[in-house]
Amino acid sequence: MTAKKGVKEERFADLTLLKRSENNYPSVPDEARLEVFKNLYSDRNYEITFDCPEFTSLCPVTSQPDFGHIIVNYIPDQLCVESKSLKLYLFSHRNSNTFHEEAVNSILNALVNACKPRWAEVIGNFRPRGGIAINVKASTGIKPDPGFVNK
Repeated sequence: MTAKKGVKEERFADLTLLKRSENNYPSVPDEARLEVFKNLYSDRNYEITFDCPEFTSLCPVTSQPDFGHIIVNYIPDQLCVESKSLKLYLFSHRNSNTFHEEAVNSILNALVNACKPRWAEVIGNFRPRGGIAINVKASTGIKPDPGFVNK
């Protein structure tokens, strides 16, 4: 049992945010860090979806709050994103002045930089301001067929 515990501790050694009981939120995305862990099923394609219906950021012109629904879909390769670190990263946008298009693309860039997935997309459905809603979808790579593994 001790050997397995040691292996488990080693596997999760880099997951510092999940171990913390305090919630010291980063104030801007540049201060946030996406943490990753080894994908034990990298021999197959499977899709992971994160759903954040309470995303907020600030308008870069008026500094008024913008509200949106962010959906992150990706097919991992060697690494998976740890969900609490993603939550804190998304929360860090609350004080960030950004256009919706920039927010969605920067989230995609952060995901790709952190875990280098086989395929990824970020969808942002933003609430209307000034009578118009904005929906943004950014992706990278070509979504593989379910049975195809890119090695």
